Amino acid sequence: MTGNTTTRSAPRRAVRSSAAVARPGIAWALPATLFFVLFAIVPLVLVAVLSFARWDGLGAPEFAGMANWTALLHDDVMINSLWLSFALTVLGVAIQTPLSILLGVWAAGHQRNRAILSAIYFVPLLLSATAVSVLWRALLDPNFGVPAEAEWLFGDGNLFGSQSGAIGVLAFVGAWQWTPLHTLIYQGGARAIPQVLYQAAAIDGAGTVRQFFHITLPQLRNTIITSTILMVVGGLTTFDTVLILTQGGPGTDTTISAFYMYQQAFKGFDFGGASAIALVLVVASTVISLVLVRLSGYDKMRSTSEGI
Repeated sequence: MTGNTTTRSAPRRAVRSSAAVARPGIAWALPATLFFVLFAIVPLVLVAVLSFARWDGLGAPEFAGMANWTALLHDDVMINSLWLSFALTVLGVAIQTPLSILLGVWAAGHQRNRAILSAIYFVPLLLSATAVSVLWRALLDPNFGVPAEAEWLFGDGNLFGSQSGAIGVLAFVGAWQWTPLHTLIYQGGARAIPQVLYQAAAIDGAGTVRQFFHITLPQLRNTIITSTILMVVGGLTTFDTVLILTQGGPGTDTTISAFYMYQQAFKGFDFGGASAIALVLVVASTVISLVLVRLSGYDKMRSTSEGI
């Protein structure tokens, strides 16, 4: 009897102990879960509901059915703004990714004065997007800025007067501010690569370039996907930089979707249409992120250091 009692009570103790361990875990996760629900899920649901309503910011919203979505599909400015958003996002990824990888790998090394140079380079991260935009707007002013003093390089100096010039400025300013952030991400990823891989490659006669392409880049695969998703979401939701630097101009040549949403809501007082635009951006960002995760195999969470 004693042996049987002991055998039966052991699983009960294991169940009680596992439940006791689970309760503190749930308690720790509860504040973050509530914060996410209140400030992410609830606003998203309200925006989705408002996208089917007509509301000017005063009074009670009126149900409008699919009117906002129908108007959105026939709005040439909205369709153009989506293409501009995607183009600016792709341009940002194409510029920032190689720069961030090279600078991050370099910053992960042990070069002389590396720490000092890295600290100076990360200064843009301390500034807000608004401050950075105001700074570059003043520096690139066609009348009093750098272009006015270097006509041999900038021509008439009015970089904001053409679509290509304005988009180039937006891409440059975005890269200037956000490349340090992604450099920091790649620096952490590069430092996590086991040094034994480089030592073995050096013994086999592989030089620095071959080590970079055959060891560093493959080991940074998951880091590249994470950084790219951040760039995509940030690019599609860029607003303050456009507001200060170009205000959507010239004309509507730099009116991206996030800025057009602001115009519809706070200038046109069409909060229903603006909510529809916001929902389009949320869906687009989510779909692109999921596609990147699935195509890269990142969702399987395979370690790049297996077998080491």
